[in-house]
Amino acid sequence: MKKILLILLPVVLIAGFAVYQIANASTSSKIGGLMDKKILVAYFSWSGNTKSIAEKIHNQVGGDIFRIEPVTPYPEDYNETAYGVAKAQKDKGIHPPITNTDVSSYDVIFVGTPAWWYTMAPPVMTFLAENNFEGKTIVPFVTHGGGGGYTIDKDMAELAKGAKVLSPFVVYGRGGVGVDKDLSDWINKL
Repeated sequence: MKKILLILLPVVLIAGFAVYQIANASTSSKIGGLMDKKILVAYFSWSGNTKSIAEKIHNQVGGDIFRIEPVTPYPEDYNETAYGVAKAQKDKGIHPPITNTDVSSYDVIFVGTPAWWYTMAPPVMTFLAENNFEGKTIVPFVTHGGGGGYTIDKDMAELAKGAKVLSPFVVYGRGGVGVDKDLSDWINKL
């Protein structure tokens, strides 16, 4: 009996390793071949919608994730934030200081933002303006409350000089029940 177990053990281990390799190969092709790249998912989220999508993307592509945070947080009141501070920043071209900015070690950066006043949120503008994106790939994702993605991908390309900016994932709110599949389909096309 012990001899049979000694013979079967290596066979089981080899078979298990083969299954593991096949599973990893299908995961790599499932996410558009990004597995060999150093990936960052960076996002700004005021209400939690963009954070939700960022976490879903991170679950599918891996890499690192961080929230782009303004030094001075936005007010908790929606009207005060949207129609006050954020609108004034957009109108005056203000890029508010943020707490974290380094992307130097990444190849592919997913950049998430809510659509505010027909473009990206001001802290995301700061993030793009303060980093060197030369030779990097930016993959935008945008949450909105009914206005769509506008030209946020083009706006990102203007701020992130030297980066290749791909087509954005644009979603209303948190995307609803089909968002995971929609994200998978989009990622597979990258």
